[in-house]
Amino acid sequence: MSLVRRARPADAGEVLRLRQIMIDSLWGDGGDGGDGGDGAAGWQAESLPELRERLAEEDGDFAAFVVDHPDRPGSLAALVAGTVEYRIGKPGNPHGRVGYVFSVATDPDARRRGHARACMEELLAWFRARGAGHVLLNASPEAEPLYTALGFTRDPDPSMRLPL
Repeated sequence: MSLVRRARPADAGEVLRLRQIMIDSLWGDGGDGGDGGDGAAGWQAESLPELRERLAEEDGDFAAFVVDHPDRPGSLAALVAGTVEYRIGKPGNPHGRVGYVFSVATDPDARRRGHARACMEELLAWFRARGAGHVLLNASPEAEPLYTALGFTRDPDPSMRLPL
């Protein structure tokens, strides 16, 4: 039996806590990832209501998979979240459905136990069930071996950003 389960609305606070761990690991403690944030408490309080709504949507375009922390009841050990988006079809993906992984985090004291990998496998199965033609993600150097083992390859990154 898998330890991975779909996140529920009651998990929203823990999902945001793990997302902050990911943000801190990428951009430093308290970093906003270049998005002009107002600190963890501010963005998390503002994000919580919509995240709860999204987690309640069983058939929506967003999903998060989690593992409960084995040593801390009520806490999560790992999180993976993603969406399915529609883009106009193209060769290799005629239906235009694209999976995007945007949040992978493991609590520091629960790392190296396979939790992130198990969550990723569930998310990939969810993408397949929704007909995604491919999956995109941004990989930190530390996480790249996991994604490579799951079959991801490095693409040239032509992306740009415009804060609104």
